[in-house]
Amino acid sequence: MGKPKAPRRLADNEARAVTKTIRVSPQKLNLVAELIRGKKVSAALADLEFSRKRISGTVKKTLESAIANAENNHDLDVDALVVAEAYVGKSIVMKRFMARGRGRASRIVKPFSHLTIVVREVEETEEAA
Repeated sequence: MGKPKAPRRLADNEARAVTKTIRVSPQKLNLVAELIRGKKVSAALADLEFSRKRISGTVKKTLESAIANAENNHDLDVDALVVAEAYVGKSIVMKRFMARGRGRASRIVKPFSHLTIVVREVEETEEAA
C-alpha cells in the first residue's frame, strides 16, 4: 500500500508550465515575464513573437507548453485562457574569471533562472467588465 495521491496544487481551471535552468539573469527574464502577466494568451503570444529580447523565444515556448497542458491535460478552452501568473526564480550561478593586467583576475558571474507560467480559464463575462 502506497501513500495517497497528492492533491492538486492548482485550481481546476488552471494549468502550469515550468522551464528550469535558463541561461539568463533573473532580472532580464523578469522584464519579459512582466510583458505577458495578466494578458490574454493570444495577445501574450503576439507580444512575445515581436519582442526584441533574446529570451522571449524561450518564454514563448514555455507559454505554449502551459497552453498545451491546459488543453490536453485539463480540458480547458484555449480561447478563454489568461496568463494568471508568470514568475521568475534564481537558479545556479556559474563563476568564471577573466585575466586582467598586472597578474590580477576579475570575477565573471553567469546566472541561470527558472520560469513558471500559470494560465487560467476565465469566463467571457469577466473580460467585458
